[in-house]
Amino acid sequence: MEFTLLWAALTGVAGLWIGVRLWAGEQSDSLFDNLLLAAGVGLLGGRVTAMLAQGLNPVSNIGDLLIVRGGVSTAAAAIFAVGALFLTTGRQIKVLDAAAPAALLGLAGWHLGCLWRSACLGTASNLPWAWSEAGSSITRHPVEIYAAVGMLVGAILVSRLPEQLAMWSGAALSLAAGVRLATEPFRLSLTGGPVGWYTAGVGVGVAVVVVSVVGGRNRRPT
Repeated sequence: MEFTLLWAALTGVAGLWIGVRLWAGEQSDSLFDNLLLAAGVGLLGGRVTAMLAQGLNPVSNIGDLLIVRGGVSTAAAAIFAVGALFLTTGRQIKVLDAAAPAALLGLAGWHLGCLWRSACLGTASNLPWAWSEAGSSITRHPVEIYAAVGMLVGAILVSRLPEQLAMWSGAALSLAAGVRLATEPFRLSLTGGPVGWYTAGVGVGVAVVVVSVVGGRNRRPT
């Protein structure tokens, strides 16, 4: 793994740590450890899934597991990470809720880590805040900065929602997927990215929030 990628990962970890300290309360120490483990499981699961999709055998090409640049399946990584967190925290939805804004802040840090890797830019743009790569005269959208700001705003918004069961986790899923969906047109991609998965993430997150609101109303004393 190249060192710039390591610095980007550490920026994400720093964001995660700050988020846990801000919003997890008494659960902060154990939750941070669980989130780190979940992130590792997510990266591994996402990398293995991407290798299989590329026709690579993870067992016979075990060294390629560390080449994260070679591709990580975003959808698989998210599923593995959430599953790992759910299992390691006693299968409690309320713990997923406590982790939700911190996870968004961690994702903001990961996207901001593009500054270490010189990999912030996307499609061409003439907007005042666009900038160019070294040696190039073409200015481009700082798409990873867009994503970082979106995740940061999402973390703040989620933390201010009512603490109803599963509302925070549902809102975080919807916002994270929505940010990636909104920034996808500005990314340099031959395939257009996993737009279907991002759309599904938005829909599932919204459905979870709706169920939380309706369930909360039904539980209120009359």
